[in-house]
Amino acid sequence: MTRSDVLHFATVAGGSIVFALLVHAAVFFALRRAAPRLSTAGALARRAKGAARMVAVAVAAASAWSAAAPRVSWSATASHVLAVGQIGSFGWLVVELILALEDSSFSRYDVSVTDNLRARKLRTQILVLRRVTVAVVAIIAIAASLLTFHSIRVVGTSLLASAGIAGLVAGTAARPVLGNLIAGIQLAFTEPIRLDDVLVVNGDYGWVEEITLSYVVLRCWDRRRLVLPVSYFTTTPFENWTRSSADLLGVVYLYLDYTAPIDELRAKLADVVADSPLWDGQTATLQVTDATDRTVQVRALVSASNSSAAFDLRCLVREELIGWVGRHHPEALPRDRYVGGPDPATEPVAARAGV
Repeated sequence: MTRSDVLHFATVAGGSIVFALLVHAAVFFALRRAAPRLSTAGALARRAKGAARMVAVAVAAASAWSAAAPRVSWSATASHVLAVGQIGSFGWLVVELILALEDSSFSRYDVSVTDNLRARKLRTQILVLRRVTVAVVAIIAIAASLLTFHSIRVVGTSLLASAGIAGLVAGTAARPVLGNLIAGIQLAFTEPIRLDDVLVVNGDYGWVEEITLSYVVLRCWDRRRLVLPVSYFTTTPFENWTRSSADLLGVVYLYLDYTAPIDELRAKLADVVADSPLWDGQTATLQVTDATDRTVQVRALVSASNSSAAFDLRCLVREELIGWVGRHHPEALPRDRYVGGPDPATEPVAARAGV
């Protein structure tokens, strides 16, 4: 290797890298200019800039090495390193492109609105598909990098020769992982649950906070996190309160004396919900749904736009109705009665007996 060879390679490599970086800068300048009009362009400009720069440098360096590499003993090693660098940078770029498409899709579907069923559905599908595709891209990139090593290719050939036994062992060992992976894909398309759905699982009430390829995180009302395997939701019954819509009916039960003024209580319920922004204006009814030997069961049924509003509205209705009964009709609260004097059922018999 002579000095002129080194200078020639340095000139070719430097020119190639500078040209690649100029092309990279021009492309991302155009993406930033298009960002106000196209959400996808803005997401690409934010996400893929670093990965694209790495790809440009790796391709430029590899091209310069193949075109003007000096003759040295470590040429094969350098070529191998550059090939692995290209595979890794392209894998990184593909992952960033997937994330940019996810960001662009999320920006179109707002889950903060009241009627967010479609947005939650699509976000859940996009999220699960993104996790699957990123995992597949990572596996392919790692496998491609390993296959550039001669020793790894020899081991791979040996494994293929015993694919039957190896496949059986690997399938048995990976059955839980593959089961959760398949269950995660099934959740994305059959939609028993979605992000921000309200679930009741084994008596725990909460919201779906995260769905991965292996587990689901449920955010409970008391800020606990319930972590369950994805396969749980394909094999075990659970309650989904927002399966078809976000609005809910809230139920409040009161246990009152038989003298309770039901009509006045019904009018009070109408006043309470009319003054509350939690009520969606759809349902507000009050009925006597049961009677025991001591009390009557009064059920107030109210509607709200989502589960949080329904819970708060139920608490408000319960507090207001109990307080109103206590202030205006305390005799209607549950009580035990005791009647003094002789028992009317036995009094005639006692009188005839001269007692």
